[in-house]
Amino acid sequence: MTPEALAALHGRCFVTPRPWDAAEFTDFLADPLCFLLVEGDAGFLLGRVAAGEAELLTIAVAPEARGRGLGRKLLARFIYQARLRAAESAFLEVAEDNAAARHLYRIAGFGESGRRKGYYYAPDGRRTDAMVMVRKL
Repeated sequence: MTPEALAALHGRCFVTPRPWDAAEFTDFLADPLCFLLVEGDAGFLLGRVAAGEAELLTIAVAPEARGRGLGRKLLARFIYQARLRAAESAFLEVAEDNAAARHLYRIAGFGESGRRKGYYYAPDGRRTDAMVMVRKL
């Protein structure tokens, strides 16, 4: 997927946190520590591994493709790729009000390790906490 296609899909999936633009995806893809996992044009996951720790930067599944297991598949591939890159643990941040994502991460063995109060800003000015979730690999 091109940075433009990634940004377009990300924009269809997110309001809070705000969707990333093509320039941001271009920067991540140029980073040798980052890796992109793609499921056709229906979903993707962007991750990064540094110093033995993997970070799930973002995951996006097209609204019309949800409920088919693509998120679970991408997350399993992320864990596999993180292990290949010698990561010993993985973490992510997720909006507290994103129940579907939190459920997906819990099924995959992630547990809450902390919170970032008011981390995400909604377009209406509302703030949402980020839950920090971790998992040993």
